[in-house]
Amino acid sequence: MNFSMRGTMTGAVSVAIVLAISAVSAPAQKKSRTQDAARHASEAAKTFTEIMNVRDKAIPKELLDKAEAIAVFPGVIKAAFIVGGRGGQGIISKRVRRGWSAPAFFNLSGGSFGAQIGAQKNDYVFLIMNEEGVKGLLEDKFEMGGEAGVVAGPVGREVAASTNTTLDAGILSYSRSKGAFIGAALKGAVISPDNDLNEAVYGMKATEVLTGKPMTLSKMPPSVRILPRTLTRYSVR
Repeated sequence: MNFSMRGTMTGAVSVAIVLAISAVSAPAQKKSRTQDAARHASEAAKTFTEIMNVRDKAIPKELLDKAEAIAVFPGVIKAAFIVGGRGGQGIISKRVRRGWSAPAFFNLSGGSFGAQIGAQKNDYVFLIMNEEGVKGLLEDKFEMGGEAGVVAGPVGREVAASTNTTLDAGILSYSRSKGAFIGAALKGAVISPDNDLNEAVYGMKATEVLTGKPMTLSKMPPSVRILPRTLTRYSVR
């Protein structure tokens, strides 16, 4: 066998090995991404339920019923040593007839400068109050406090839900850290679609998930149904 033929055979074997590895790893990668989606959905549903079950300190139902979409970002890590930053993953579900849409996956990031040190985990909930706010979120990168007005959302039953500030805001922002749940305007943070995960779960991007034909619960991937079901328990219109 000459060197040319040996080289051709070696190359063919190498290609076959690569193809075989790819064929085996692709299903494994998809399974891993599906597990990621299930974990994010479960954590978001748990966080939202815990917040809504805090007596006299939950998001007012009047505001919840007005929201066009809800975003939940559990366990966002905020760390700082002179230069600060935050990062986490979350889910956004849009209101549909008699319930909520299949949840789309997003990332939250941001940075700040100043004399700061330390690290903590925060849970964030955003009520997107109008279509402009929803439209902004569906851009490649949406900066909180940019185009859409962002204000700290009121909490508790005694809070009036009809102030001009609340009605004019595109997004109401809430934060929970170490058990305390408060309205907190999170400005400067950037929300962007995690389309690698959206495509792994749905075969489509975040925009298509949230603005396309609504999926019924029966057609929604079982791994993510928990969030729309949870939201439906607290608000349907």
